[in-house]
Amino acid sequence: MSVRMLGITVAVGLAAVAVGITARGEEDDAAREADGRVLFDFEADDAAEQWVTVNDGVMGGVSQGRFRVTDEATLEFFGKLSLKNNGGFASVRSRPAELKLKDGDALSVRVRGDGRTYYINVHVPTLRMAFSYRKPVETVEGEWREVRVPLSELVPTSFGRPVERLGPVDPERINAVGFLLADKRAGPFKLDIDWIKAVRAEAK
Repeated sequence: MSVRMLGITVAVGLAAVAVGITARGEEDDAAREADGRVLFDFEADDAAEQWVTVNDGVMGGVSQGRFRVTDEATLEFFGKLSLKNNGGFASVRSRPAELKLKDGDALSVRVRGDGRTYYINVHVPTLRMAFSYRKPVETVEGEWREVRVPLSELVPTSFGRPVERLGPVDPERINAVGFLLADKRAGPFKLDIDWIKAVRAEAK
């Protein structure tokens, strides 16, 4: 499969750096409630520039996680998970941007996986280390699935552990979205992402 660009592993601190990239779409609430507002797709030639990888190398691990935008205009997140050196995670995330999410929103994603369980992550500006709000996303090997994740169901975590007494995420503070694999299973992995939308959580 030919590709347009490879992802580059970066330090965790990159998530706190504003880069002035805005998410696609300025549709009104009516459009959001119908088909959803596209936050990310991968049609544009520069789509890969909005994404980075963060792997366990930042903590001494040796897992390999990369991404590329394919000729089919999907984001392919792939690599090899390793449990050596107390590692065991690989992730891809969007660069910080103004996503304009609201109370009552959900993320709708179309993904094709390898049968492994990934996490959908959202990030907010914070001084906490290795922090995100997340929820597991099950995949079926070789099958496209549309998954809806209400923002109110995301769990705050730091270094993969729940953080008590924080409560649900404030949607207006979310500035990045991503996917993480940390299922303690060493070996190759691949997840394809077609698009990510903002929809109303109660919409069917």
